[in-house]
Amino acid sequence: MTEVSDREPPRRRVPGPARPARPDARRRPGPGARPARRPGPGRPGAPKPLRLGSPRPRLRLVGLALTLVLIAFVVRLFQVQAVDASTYAAKAEQNRYVGQVLAADRGEITDRSGVALATSEDAYDITADPTMFAPDMLKIGDGPEQAAALLAPILGQDQETLVGKLRPKNKALRYVKLASRQTPQVWKQIKDLKSALAKKEETDKSVHNVLAGVFSVATSKRVYPNGELAAGILGWVNAEGKPGGGIELQLNKQLAGKDGKIRYAQSGGRLVPTAGGATETPAVPGSDVELTIDRDIQWAAQNAITEQVEESAADRGYVIVQDTRTGQILAMANSPGFDPNDLSDADPAALGNAALQDAFEPGSTAKVMSMAAVLQERAATPMTHVVVPNRLHRGDRLFKDDVDHPTWYLTLNGVLAKSSNIGTILATGQLGTTQARANKVLYDYLRKFGLGSYTGLGFPGETKGILAPPDKWSTSQQYTIPFGQGVSINAMQAASVYSTIANGGVRVEPTLVRGTKGPDGRFTPAPKPEKTRVVSAQTAKTLARMLESVVDDEEGTGTKARIPGYRVAGKTGTANRVDPATGKYRGYTSSFAGFAPADQPRITVYCAIQNATRGSYFGGQICGPVYKQVMEFALKSLQVPPTGAKPAKLPVTFQR
Repeated sequence: MTEVSDREPPRRRVPGPARPARPDARRRPGPGARPARRPGPGRPGAPKPLRLGSPRPRLRLVGLALTLVLIAFVVRLFQVQAVDASTYAAKAEQNRYVGQVLAADRGEITDRSGVALATSEDAYDITADPTMFAPDMLKIGDGPEQAAALLAPILGQDQETLVGKLRPKNKALRYVKLASRQTPQVWKQIKDLKSALAKKEETDKSVHNVLAGVFSVATSKRVYPNGELAAGILGWVNAEGKPGGGIELQLNKQLAGKDGKIRYAQSGGRLVPTAGGATETPAVPGSDVELTIDRDIQWAAQNAITEQVEESAADRGYVIVQDTRTGQILAMANSPGFDPNDLSDADPAALGNAALQDAFEPGSTAKVMSMAAVLQERAATPMTHVVVPNRLHRGDRLFKDDVDHPTWYLTLNGVLAKSSNIGTILATGQLGTTQARANKVLYDYLRKFGLGSYTGLGFPGETKGILAPPDKWSTSQQYTIPFGQGVSINAMQAASVYSTIANGGVRVEPTLVRGTKGPDGRFTPAPKPEKTRVVSAQTAKTLARMLESVVDDEEGTGTKARIPGYRVAGKTGTANRVDPATGKYRGYTSSFAGFAPADQPRITVYCAIQNATRGSYFGGQICGPVYKQVMEFALKSLQVPPTGAKPAKLPVTFQR
């Protein structure tokens, strides 16, 4: 069935003629009339509607930007994880792991009996992690200033210097050294202060432990138990562990050992024991060095020379004690000296070892070499007559002795006993048919005795002196060198000359080191010294007899060196001194050299004092007593028995 709708179908508008325009006057709406329509869109007089643009371009732009950002992240992630992965891993490891040097224990230096002359004791390097002083770590901005204010009086450093270390330019720096080789007491002060701040921090949140980033590294500090004793031989080690002269510098490689290394993970500046990757290379301790020095004899020598230098108001002085048979040095003392434990008050001019580093004209102690040449070349004998005038004209100079005198009628033995310059010139003139030939012969003997060469000790700063070849000798040097002027030596060279005579004419190279003891406890002796025959045993024996006359004869210049019960051979020296500051002659070098017992020599002692300004400056007067004091002590210390009967004296003069 078809359902019928009750609605009327819509009417169709049939086109027809246009309606006439309505009048302008408004008509009142009547009953059932429609209200007037407002202007609408599309109608004349209506406002245009706001239309939004299409959202699709904006979405595309935002999507493109996000895509570019994601691509950048992906590229960067790929670079970090794939391309530069190893580099960043290494940087991460570097920041995570900290490496430190493990300082090797420095070997001891002992005397010949094993008594420590230089040793090491526990100490601490005070270190810090600068990153732990940053404001974001301490929650305060002045952490380095507060820490420096607390540490400065303890470490004895300037506060600003410490601030600079705690706030380095490299912000990533994790390790700085604030102070080296501090005593355990210093580290205890810092540690107690850290603990106190940490406790306050727990109860008072306004307090910050500004020392939390301060740590310590165990190390060692060099100590010299005997203070100034043998300081010139030992040298010193500074606060940074660097040697500064002497045996410490010469044998640093053996003494220092080999430092180790440790690498460990850390967090907040603290060791993480459970972290993997930690490595450690243990340090290898240094070897101990045993010297030839006898501490007791060294003390006696240093005490004697110090007293005489002070009494004579001299610039300086030195004493050397040597074993005549082995060449070993039993003592080498300098005055003034220094304390290697504290160099802050040391005189820079006193640092070093003047006995090896000073070059000076020996004066009359060198006459023994001239006499050795004369005797060995058989140009004369101890009994040869030598007429010695008051003045002697040679070349362009007029020579004289230390004292005015009438003509002396001396034997060659008397020339040495009375230390006559003129007599020595006349005697050495017999070494050749011409003066040039005599000069060459004398030069060769001086070289054999060790002049103009290093002693063989290999000591830092040692001088070999000055000995020009004979063709370079000036007119005056041809006549002054025989009596010890115009040639320069050091004190060790001078002592070695007398040890050579005492050892039967054989020069034994001086030695200062007996050997070394490694970390395994094995002792390695030093190489044997070289030996050189200079003169015959007979010549040496004759010279020893002549040197006895210097001490024993009433007319000798060395009577103050006599030692009861022992035969003593020695020679005085008083030379014009070259002032090192001006290069001109000023003052004197006073000296005495000899050995005992003269018949069976065991010990050589050499003493020299520079520029004595109070009392006598003659070598026999101020160095003779020093020689006696040191020699007596050494003979007793080594238990050398007294000498037997004395031989007949050699004549000093002859009858005309």
